[in-house]
Parts: sequence; structure tokens; C-alpha cells
Amino acid sequence: MSGNIQLLSDTLAAAKAEGRAALIAYLPAGFPTVDGGIEAIKAAFDGGADVVEVGLPHSDPVLDGPVIQTADDIALRGGVKIADVMRTVRETHTATGKPVLVMTYWNPIDRYGVERFTAELAEAGGAGCILPDLPVQESALWREHAEKHGLATVFVVAPSSKDARLAQITEAGSGFVYAASLMGVTGTRESVGAQAQDLVERTRGTGTDLPVCVGLGVSNAEQAAEVAGFADGVIVGSAFVKRMLDAPDHAAGIAAVRTLAGELAKGVRGTA
Repeated sequence: MSGNIQLLSDTLAAAKAEGRAALIAYLPAGFPTVDGGIEAIKAAFDGGADVVEVGLPHSDPVLDGPVIQTADDIALRGGVKIADVMRTVRETHTATGKPVLVMTYWNPIDRYGVERFTAELAEAGGAGCILPDLPVQESALWREHAEKHGLATVFVVAPSSKDARLAQITEAGSGFVYAASLMGVTGTRESVGAQAQDLVERTRGTGTDLPVCVGLGVSNAEQAAEVAGFADGVIVGSAFVKRMLDAPDHAAGIAAVRTLAGELAKGVRGTA
């Protein structure tokens, strides 16, 4: 069974045709429970997200700040497994018909087996994987299996990435390029800043046709509108997780995710 890289590409192209950036939401699988996480992702789509990244909870994240680490800890203490991540992808994609990716560090895939992971992700209807710690020069095995199964390989670029490295990454990647707007870990920021715009321009300067989507720091409609002015997609994670963590109960958390997605959707459309 083939994955949904084409659906991802079509979704990003449709947003561009509407003259706007796509809204990409991130939520970890298994947070606060597997069923609760599925409900939260559906709420993000209901609110207006175009794409969702499902986080595979990891005990030693290098990119994730304290908010997402807290959610990951809750999921891991709840016993979340890769099978639960696949179920989350399957149920949210089936319910919405929209592109769902997995964001994961390399070690869990390496232990699970690349062929097994890609085959199961494609069977679940996944659109691909974001792999923040897989060096492009070590990615041939992954890319071979991802391509075979119709899955996108999304690499992360950072302001520190040299132009030659950006060219390497855009040539090897597929789906879109994840531009980390600043150095450091995930979390909401007061401003997303000029570094992000410069990185987007340098990434596009490689001649790539891939959309360039910006993450790390966006938490409200105003910031989403700012980033949407120069990027193809706006990625929001910590702000969604924080709404869930701060909610007095689960129902309020789900409602808060839906509301935030609606606000951000207006932001990327310039109607906030």
C-alpha cells in the first residue's frame, strides 16, 4: 500500500493557489492518552489545520523544549508504543482525509526496522516523516524505503545551515522543507524574527521546488500572519500542547486546540 505523499503535496499546492501559507499543527501521540491524542488531532483539523504532524514521544529529545517534553513524558508514562502512533495516524487520516505525518527521532525507527516502519506508516495512510536528527548523508536507506512506500522525507534546516548543506538537503528531501526559525529548542517565542525569513530565502535559493515551512516559536495569529508573509507553511506545536496542559479538563483542552487552530487559520489567511 502506498503512502500519501501526493496528498501532502496537493494540500500544500492548494494553499499556495489560495494565496496563503498552509497551517501545520504538531501534537504528540499518546498525549494525554492515545484516544485523547486522536481527539486532539481531529480538533486541530476541525479548527482549520491543513496538515498535522504526529509526534512519536521520545525520552531524550534534542529539538523539543520543555512544553513538548512534558507531553512526551505523560505519553511515555502511559505506555505509548509505535503501534499507538500508527493507530493515531490511521484514525486521524481516515476521519479527516487530510495529510498526517510522523515527526520522530531516528533511534526508534532504527530499532523498529526501517522497512517495517515505512510499510506500516504507508498502510496507516501516513504522508511521510519529519526526521530532525537524521543526517542527510546517512539517509539513503530511509529514503529508499520511504520512496518505495510513497512517503515524504522532510529534513530540518536551521539558520546555521551553510548554503552547500541546504542544497544537499533540498535535493534529498521530499514533501517540504522544515525550516527551524531559530537556534535552540521548540517553544513559543515573543517574536519569530528576521532569521526565519533569511533561512527561507536561502533555502529557496538552492533552486528547490519544495515548499519551505517554518516552525519553532509561532504561538498566535499575529505571528502566524507574519511567517505566512514569507513561508509556504506555518508550523505550530508547543502552543497547542500548552493549551492542552493548561486546560482544567480534557474537554476544555480539546476545545482550546480547536479554538487555537481557528485563530491560526485566520492568521495564515490574513483575516485575523
